[in-house]
Amino acid sequence: MDRTNLPLSQDRLWDSLMALARIGALPNGGNDRQTLTDRDAEGRALFQRWGEAIGLTLTVDRIGNMIFHRPGRDPGRKPVAIGSHLDTQPTGGKFDGPLGVLAGLEIMRALHEAGIETEAPLLLINWCNEEGSRFAPPMSGSGVAMGIVPEADVMETRDLAGRVFGEELRRIGWQGQADPASLRGIAAYFELHIEQGTRLEEAGLNIGIVDRALAQIWYEVTVLGAEAHAGSPMAGRRDAMMAAAALIGSLEDIAWEALGPEGERGRATVGVLTAEPTSRNITPGRVWFSLDTRHGDPGQLEAMRGRILARADALAAERGVTIRVEDFWRAPLTPFDPVLVDRVQAAAEARGHAWTRMPTAIYHDAVYCARVVPAALVFCPCHGGISHNEAESITPDWARAGMEVLADAVLGTAGLARS
Repeated sequence: MDRTNLPLSQDRLWDSLMALARIGALPNGGNDRQTLTDRDAEGRALFQRWGEAIGLTLTVDRIGNMIFHRPGRDPGRKPVAIGSHLDTQPTGGKFDGPLGVLAGLEIMRALHEAGIETEAPLLLINWCNEEGSRFAPPMSGSGVAMGIVPEADVMETRDLAGRVFGEELRRIGWQGQADPASLRGIAAYFELHIEQGTRLEEAGLNIGIVDRALAQIWYEVTVLGAEAHAGSPMAGRRDAMMAAAALIGSLEDIAWEALGPEGERGRATVGVLTAEPTSRNITPGRVWFSLDTRHGDPGQLEAMRGRILARADALAAERGVTIRVEDFWRAPLTPFDPVLVDRVQAAAEARGHAWTRMPTAIYHDAVYCARVVPAALVFCPCHGGISHNEAESITPDWARAGMEVLADAVLGTAGLARS
């Protein structure tokens, strides 16, 4: 059977996406299914039922990754994996993560329906804690599986309420016994994801073929000053909030000025900020905020770092405060496997889908996998580039195009068994 004749169902994929979205549904159309919550457990259970209904065998590893297995004709061959994640942001959308998992499920369903056997075994993975919204940093499951993040460190991570990752994993009943490191033995990894940007939609393209991931540095910034009454004179204050605001206000210029060789500029984002004490009429003595920086040129990313540190030192001296800028997480510029990238391109061309090659500025589990095993990442458009937002949306046709390209690339790698 030609793999382009595989009975993939756009309607069945869409119905599955909408069914999952009812778990943790929010009033404005989005989802709150944060990792290791009861809603996450409910979503996992539904995914388990769907997979087992078509004969897939489920394994859960110690870090909470769900791995479905479909045997191949040659059990001696390394498996080919498809994956993404089911967890969401607190006000997330329906497609960031679930599209990749459920497109993989639809591929498995179509193979089952047609009675098709692949040469290599297939895996379908729901990675644990990709989002990192509750337990930071993100991509815990793939990070541990690929040996990039220590398992013990993840297990001891606490959320903002003080709850411990390992304890919550056990509480919801989704800690298994399998060794996450076994996933380092896969032959290839494929992931489908919404773009979370506007490039594809604006260009009228259906498929983004991701060839590299940008380098990143995340920081934690602490500003220490002194509390003062809001009625006190401005002169002489050591206001931690005003110093933090001045530093934050400079970040756009620092990112904009970081110009790479292809005209690409940097990115800088402050996502979380806390101030102490929290009183309307006291200048804060302590401010803490997160800082996420990204660039396609590692040299420019380091140059951004230098300018941020210099600006922090200057503000500390000017305002009589202490500013600590500490590394929290780093990720290198990461290329995807050129053979698999070419295979994805060939699949898009064979299906007649308009495509482009592009980088990802956003980390996904595929990026961690690409540091250890051959990996490929496929994008489909999303309206307005909106993501991590209840308004996130795609069309069924975009979902179908991504699924078709994913299926053809996966089956081209695993091989179709011939009778």
